[in-house]
Amino acid sequence: MNGLEKYPYLFRQLRLGNTIFRNRIFSAPTGLYDLTPENAPTEDYIRYWERKAKGGCASVNIGECYVDGVVPVRRSYECINLKERKLNRNGLAKVANAISRYGAVPTIELMKLGIAGSEAVGLEPVAPTGGPHPLRPDVICHEMTEEEILQTIEDYSEAALYAKNRGFGMAMVHAGHGWLPQQFFSPLINRRTDRWGGSAENRARFTVAIVDEIHRKCGRGFPVEVRISGSEMFEGGYDINGGIEFAKQLEGHADLIHVSVGNLYIPATEAYTHPGIFREGGCNVPLAAEIKKHVSTPIATIGGLSDPDQLEEILAAGQADVVEMARGLICDPDLPIKCRTGRDKEVRRCLRCFRCVGQEYDHGRLFCTINPESGKDREISALPPMREHKNVLVAGGGIAGMEAALTAAGEGHRVILCEKGSELGGVLLCEKDVPFKKRVYDYILQQRMLIAKAGIDVRLNTPVTPELVKSLQPDVIIAAIGAKPSLPPIPGIDGKNVLTAAQAFGDPDLVKGKAVVIGAGQTGLELAIFLAELGKPVEILEMTKLNAAAMTYGSKLQECKLAVRYETEVKEITPTGILCETANGTEALEADTVILAAGQSPLWDEAEALSYCAGEFYQVGDCRSTRTILAATAEAWTVAKSIGRY
Repeated sequence: MNGLEKYPYLFRQLRLGNTIFRNRIFSAPTGLYDLTPENAPTEDYIRYWERKAKGGCASVNIGECYVDGVVPVRRSYECINLKERKLNRNGLAKVANAISRYGAVPTIELMKLGIAGSEAVGLEPVAPTGGPHPLRPDVICHEMTEEEILQTIEDYSEAALYAKNRGFGMAMVHAGHGWLPQQFFSPLINRRTDRWGGSAENRARFTVAIVDEIHRKCGRGFPVEVRISGSEMFEGGYDINGGIEFAKQLEGHADLIHVSVGNLYIPATEAYTHPGIFREGGCNVPLAAEIKKHVSTPIATIGGLSDPDQLEEILAAGQADVVEMARGLICDPDLPIKCRTGRDKEVRRCLRCFRCVGQEYDHGRLFCTINPESGKDREISALPPMREHKNVLVAGGGIAGMEAALTAAGEGHRVILCEKGSELGGVLLCEKDVPFKKRVYDYILQQRMLIAKAGIDVRLNTPVTPELVKSLQPDVIIAAIGAKPSLPPIPGIDGKNVLTAAQAFGDPDLVKGKAVVIGAGQTGLELAIFLAELGKPVEILEMTKLNAAAMTYGSKLQECKLAVRYETEVKEITPTGILCETANGTEALEADTVILAAGQSPLWDEAEALSYCAGEFYQVGDCRSTRTILAATAEAWTVAKSIGRY
């Protein structure tokens, strides 16, 4: 079916102010910390936002830009400071130009921190009301004076005008997630008795005044988007009724009301603000839909969106006027153009694994688990031309092998993909019936579909041996043969009551009675959650201290009533349980089933046996070293992309 016939609502134009947006798909702010030490855009920063515009979305929002120079120390090198205009003037103009020349509207997010200013050196945290902050009683806030409030409104409008003069076509005032404008609207935080507090009209006055002043300086035709939290999602915060009141006050002022949720000072709301693997895509749409009933201003929705059919349904049902995506367009910036041209089945759907966020903090770039091109736009443009097309043999049809085969075929090489098992997908096939891992299995199915479409010669039930290689005579071998479960030297490890994580995922009926999972990494925690949701009693042991995985899954572990025993070393597995060494000495734990989730051992010897069978040999994925999906796909893509170029 033609994309325009299938998605008529997605591709309707939208007018905001005097600006026409080419469709209803907006790239929401993600933030990007790839800036110079002076907070100026780098070439990689510019290319990242340009890539979003190339993909066909209507608006590209470049994320956090601070209006008053108050930038927290932990982000001082990461966010554009709109007060430092000599440093970022040319860079911002380049960003805006890179976005607009591809037909998208460049949008800038205007922020002021409020209480978060306490993290900046020598700056007193400010808030609508002075004294101990209700959500952070350890922080004593300075109550903003009338003059300071008016100056802040001026800062917002001057920042918007500065951005407009650099080429930006819309400004987004962030009045959600606990930033200063939301602090003014929140009755819990704002206890003022002057014209800036009390009634909903007074509490919203600060945000309304910002919008009006931007329009006064930039012109009424310059569109202003306002992001609000439709509900703060915690006891004591305002609920959807408060969100409706906020939106009503913005009626006739804002050009677009962007409905998000949550408050950054309450960590539990993060699961709503940024829905993860345990929540459904579009889980926040009902908030936007309810607010839309009460205002005539166009409404945008956001929250775990990446399925094109769902995006169309939201618009067709009148639940929102715009669909915004952050991670969804990191995963596939080409979602709009693929949908428009009838290639919606090729759209990568975000796994909601948060690897992109972790990469952003650790490396300054947004690398996606299943989109190996993400964050590499400049490198791709610098690749040398193809010199020679080759015969490529990919050994192993798991995550890395499938990506290597697809990339090599896409570069014009002749590819044979051999898999020793009966289907492509590798070790992750054991998780295909895990509800919260469904998106991973969907990704595997999509890779299979793309491999078939590419005409790759796939040979199942075919282990790659030196003899097979000799008969095929490839120019290049890419070994992606994986790993095997690590079996630590623990007495009783081979007992009948011991399972691997893959066995437990693949057939949870094998897990009898009380289960103990050894290993609190991502695999162990996800397995424990899966078993707990099936009603099985589970305990988790971890030899080390609290780790990043446990912090990531903390709220879900609490919801499932799962405890992790840290600094607990397993000494022996018996038919009735486990003997452990803890800080309190040796302890015996009862267990009917013991499950090993203690990592994988690369198949180094098997890979080495292939290394002398062809002139070019590459090892990727778990057979090189235990890999995440992100690392495996990135490595496989990089290797396959370079073949024949150097």
